[in-house]
Amino acid sequence: MVKNYIKVALRNITKHKFFSVINILGLTIGISACLFVTMYIYDELNYDHFHTKGERIYRINLHGKLGGQEIYTSNSSFPMSKALVAEIPEVEEATRVNPMGEWIFRNGDLAFNEEGIMAADSNFFEVFSFKLLEGNPKTALKDPNSLVLSEELARKYFGDESALDKSLSIGNDKTEYKITGVMENKRGDSHLKFNALLSSTSFSWMTQGNWLSNSLYTYYVLNEKGSSKSVDEKLEPIMERNVTPVLQQFMGKSLKEFRAEGGIYEYYSFPMYDIHLKSEMQDEAEPPGDVSYVFILAGIGLFIVILACINFMNLTTAKSAGRAKEVGLRKTLGSLRSTLIAQFLTESMIYAISAALLALAVVYVLLPSFNLLSGKMLTFSILAEPSIAIVLGLLILFVGILAGSYPAFYLTGFKITEVLKGRLRAGMKSGGIRSFLVTFQFWISIVLIICTVVVYQQLQYVQNKNLGIDKEHILIIEDTDRLEKNKMAFKNELDAGSGILGTSYSNNMVPGVNNTTIFRAAGDEQDHIMATYFGDYDHLKTLGFELTDGRFFSRDFPSDSGAVVLNEAAVKELGWENPLEEKIINFNGDEPVEMKVIGVVKDFNFESLKMNVRPLVLQLTKEGNILYTRFSGESPNDVINTIADRWESYAPGEPLQYSFLDEDYDALFRAEQRLGMVFTVFTIIAIFIACLGLFGLAAFMAEQRTKEIGIRKVMGASVWSVTSLMSKEFAKLVIIAFVLAIYPAYYAMDQWLNGFANRVEISIWIFVVSGIVSFVIAWLTVSYQSLKAARVNPVRSLRYE
Repeated sequence: MVKNYIKVALRNITKHKFFSVINILGLTIGISACLFVTMYIYDELNYDHFHTKGERIYRINLHGKLGGQEIYTSNSSFPMSKALVAEIPEVEEATRVNPMGEWIFRNGDLAFNEEGIMAADSNFFEVFSFKLLEGNPKTALKDPNSLVLSEELARKYFGDESALDKSLSIGNDKTEYKITGVMENKRGDSHLKFNALLSSTSFSWMTQGNWLSNSLYTYYVLNEKGSSKSVDEKLEPIMERNVTPVLQQFMGKSLKEFRAEGGIYEYYSFPMYDIHLKSEMQDEAEPPGDVSYVFILAGIGLFIVILACINFMNLTTAKSAGRAKEVGLRKTLGSLRSTLIAQFLTESMIYAISAALLALAVVYVLLPSFNLLSGKMLTFSILAEPSIAIVLGLLILFVGILAGSYPAFYLTGFKITEVLKGRLRAGMKSGGIRSFLVTFQFWISIVLIICTVVVYQQLQYVQNKNLGIDKEHILIIEDTDRLEKNKMAFKNELDAGSGILGTSYSNNMVPGVNNTTIFRAAGDEQDHIMATYFGDYDHLKTLGFELTDGRFFSRDFPSDSGAVVLNEAAVKELGWENPLEEKIINFNGDEPVEMKVIGVVKDFNFESLKMNVRPLVLQLTKEGNILYTRFSGESPNDVINTIADRWESYAPGEPLQYSFLDEDYDALFRAEQRLGMVFTVFTIIAIFIACLGLFGLAAFMAEQRTKEIGIRKVMGASVWSVTSLMSKEFAKLVIIAFVLAIYPAYYAMDQWLNGFANRVEISIWIFVVSGIVSFVIAWLTVSYQSLKAARVNPVRSLRYE
């Protein structure tokens, strides 16, 4: 029986080649898109799941509030890990990780800047399941100046030789580190991505006991019977006992008194599995993902598969008249309806299986391009994962049954008498459900078009918005401490060079200000948390700040070493009307320091545009580890070459490390940029599938109305009138789809834009343009077939009448 089903199904598929190709092509594209989305979602949802103890690993986060400023940070204090293990029985193990940024590595004449460097405690490999290829995981990070390299770096510096027990000099001070381990290369599915680990015992500052200094990550392993809630409860008295003395020293109050005044200072446990998708911290080791994007992509993938299934349903039911006699004869000869349904479902399953096999080939070929688009490191072998293999099997079953169910029940529901009398009519006139399906197809496509336009408009807005600084044509030279005593000579020579408009030293790279300090207005007892960093006399001119009051630091005023410049947000936070008459007290030191306010700069975005501008205090430095260099922009490559030559003359053998400020800002929105590209690709796929079905449906309708078109032409109808007649039925459906798409698209995008402190308003023109685009695409698709049918000589259309 099954063999007969398959034989008849293959016969019908080969008999109608044109429609079979359209069906298989649509289903292939739909299943391919769904597989890509499934692989992406699998990777997102399985971040950090390779750790053996992953389900029991938590990180200690901090929630604080002082004055009007509230902070959430993934960092915790230096002594936290020891306190967790010593005083909370539920904690099985605790370890610390400190991102160190980029460091210079040297092996003889080889010297490179390496990124992804972290310092970690000796029990790092007992908490996490990163694989060591060489070395002992229990002792690899035990001793000072111990180093664990990735396999990639080990090969880079030592070739095919074993790197174990060899040494590299690291940092500007060229400290020798012994290689005690070689680990697998950094994983794409981990929130901790690193190329090298340095032992925490190498740094004396990691042993300090200040409970108010939060600058590293603390992870702990919960024992199998414990709960994170219990850990948080038991952490409270530990924190109160240790934080109060520090607060008393700097603020003259206990933790209880601080909280009674409305302040917040509390540590809490955060599951490691939730870090990638659910963390909203700005100081993560890498920019976290967004669980809402996972849902969005899942919805898009599902919609695209449904679009492909709708194509199959539409074309199959539209050809119902052609197969009606087959159904009638089978019923006359005694076939049961259940047998006929099984026949049609077998046919649709053959389509689905064929499309799935082709889709696997498409995924194999296009996976590198998809990785580039999504920023992932997916491999084709991920499809062999049991969960994805099950999804693929269910997808084939879903597509086969969904695409074949309606045609199967529709075609087998014909009355024998109606079929044999030739009273069955096909086409749009009897296709209410088919009209609904076409409308639904274009509703999905139009929603995606509107969302894509809004996403791109927002990205253009944040990339081109006036940030309050001129980010164009600024090159940032990092780690200028390598110049040692030649810092000022290097700066002066650059300033004198052609193409260089100005330079400025600083201790901070924007975007991002990592240093926050407690400040207080002189004569006031209210504390305020404010961001702060240092810049030299040329900082205003180089970065293009706008001064709104007072002046900037000047070499003509030696007293400026004890002065500050505030942004407008800081003035507002302090409640001042005449800031130039005020002084501010800085608590970042052994003793409070009173500093005079000499100027106010207009608020500028020194962090992500998703955040409101925080209060900022600028302080004076003459030198720093960062050198901002503004150039004319006429020939960036010439400027880079000039800077590289000057660098080599002052720091011979030291690699030049630099970036561009505009690119650093753009990197903040890399996730949104990828979302925009993904939206665009999937929108094009959705439109293509919808048009593919519309094209096939229009071809069939033209075939069914051949006699009508011939008669109309004999009666004097023009090509245009015939084309318009056939196109208007589809045009009505597209217009209905457009009207129905407006509200859900607006609501979805408005919710997404609410995640930005700086956002565009959704203009009515976005909907108008999207509607026109979708209408034109649909009209052109249908018009091709309509025009082709309308231009046929009526003699050919009516020769057999």
